[in-house]
Amino acid sequence: MTTDHRIDITIVIPLFNEDESIPELYAWIKRVMADHNFSHELIFVDDGSTDRSWTLIENLRAQDSAVHGIKFRRNYGKSPALFCGFRAAQGEVVITMDADLQDSPDEIPELYRMITEEGYDLVSGYKQKRYDPISKTLPTKLFNATARKVSGIHNLHDFNCGLKAYRKDVIKNIEVYGEMHRYIPYLAKNAGFGRIGEKVVQHQARKFGKSKFMGLNRFVNGYLDLLSLWFLNSFGLKPMHVFGFLGTLMFLFGLLAVLIVGGYKLYHICTGTAAPLVTDTPYFYISLTMMVLGTQLFVAGFLGELISRNAASRNDYHIAKEI
Repeated sequence: MTTDHRIDITIVIPLFNEDESIPELYAWIKRVMADHNFSHELIFVDDGSTDRSWTLIENLRAQDSAVHGIKFRRNYGKSPALFCGFRAAQGEVVITMDADLQDSPDEIPELYRMITEEGYDLVSGYKQKRYDPISKTLPTKLFNATARKVSGIHNLHDFNCGLKAYRKDVIKNIEVYGEMHRYIPYLAKNAGFGRIGEKVVQHQARKFGKSKFMGLNRFVNGYLDLLSLWFLNSFGLKPMHVFGFLGTLMFLFGLLAVLIVGGYKLYHICTGTAAPLVTDTPYFYISLTMMVLGTQLFVAGFLGELISRNAASRNDYHIAKEI
C-alpha cells in the first residue's frame, strides 16, 4: 500500500459483518472527500466477517484504487484490526471510524483541521447525545470517569469513541494490542504525544443489525485493561520498585510479629510463669506466612527486573527529532 504522492487523509475502518452498511458508508465518505478536495485512501479491515463484507470490499477496490482491504482469517478483535490498519496507513492525518454508520463522515473535515491547523496530536470524538441502550451508556459513563482519573487526561469524555483523528506520527509510534483500542489516547500520552483534544460529534442511530460489543464482559475487561496499562506504564521498566517495596514491607511486618511472639514467650520463661506454646497461637503462622510472601514478592521483583533488562524493547524510546 505504498504511494509516491502525498495523501492528506487515511480512513481506517475496522468491521465485522457489516455488509449492509458498507456501500452507504463508502458513498458518504467519497462525497465528503470530493467536496473538500482531500487526497485520501480508505483501508477496510475485515475482522473475520462471515457475511458478504469482503466481497463488497473487493468490488470497491476494483472500481476505486483509493480503497484497500485487509482480511483476517478469523475474528481477532478491534485492536488487532486497528493495529494492521495503522501499519498500512500512509496519510498525514489518520481517521478511524466504525463501519456501522453511527459515526458521521461529515465530521472528518473539522477533525482534519484540528490536527493540521490547531496542532493537536490526537482528537477524540465525544458522542454527547447517544442512541445506545442504557445497558451500554451507563457502563460507558462509569468507565470514562475511571479512565480520566487513571490516565490524567481530564478533558476527554469518551475514550472509546471510534471516531478519532491522529497525526501520522502518533499511530506509527504506538502499539495497539489485546483490547487496548479503548485507551489509545492513554497510549499516545505515554508515547509522548500530549496535545490531545476532543470534539463533540454526531452519533447516528444504528441503521442495520445490532451492536457487536455488548454485555458485562466488555465492561469488566475494560477495567482490567486499564489496570494493566497503568501498571505497565508505571512499573513496566522498574518492576523491583513495586514488588521489592511490597515484599520488603511484608517481610518486615512478618519479622516484627515473629519477634513480638518470641519476646512474649521469652518473657514468660524468664519470669517462670506458664505460657502457651508458640505454635499454639495463630499469630506465629500469620507472621511466617507474611515473611514467606514477602520473600516471594521480592524475588518476583528481582526476576521482573532481570526480564526487563534483557527485553528487546528496554531501550525503545520515542525520539521526536534529531539534528
